[in-house]
Amino acid sequence: MPSISSRQIRHLRLRKKVSGTTERPRLSVYFSGQHITAQVIDDTVGVTLASVHTTEEKFHKDKSVRPNVTTSIKVGQLIAERGLSKNIKRVVFDRGGFSYHGKVKALADAARAAGLEF
Repeated sequence: MPSISSRQIRHLRLRKKVSGTTERPRLSVYFSGQHITAQVIDDTVGVTLASVHTTEEKFHKDKSVRPNVTTSIKVGQLIAERGLSKNIKRVVFDRGGFSYHGKVKALADAARAAGLEF
């Protein structure tokens, strides 16, 4: 039986309360050891409306991309830009079980500064 990490347990506990709707989709973030992912998801139909990942060509060309605060700010700005282009202004923030601190806070603040409301 595969073991489940404490971060995954926190994420499952959080997901019981946080769900994206058509009016207010969920902004989900994930940080691996090497990459950052942010997605805007409508959970009522199970569709990803916008996403940003550091393996995209825009980030892949830049060799200084690391899963740190600086890259989190870039990802936050880009996910807000892509969301606003699809008329998504309000979202529910899903921190993915991570502490709201450092990279997570930087991504959220950058998305707010770029125009998303949550």
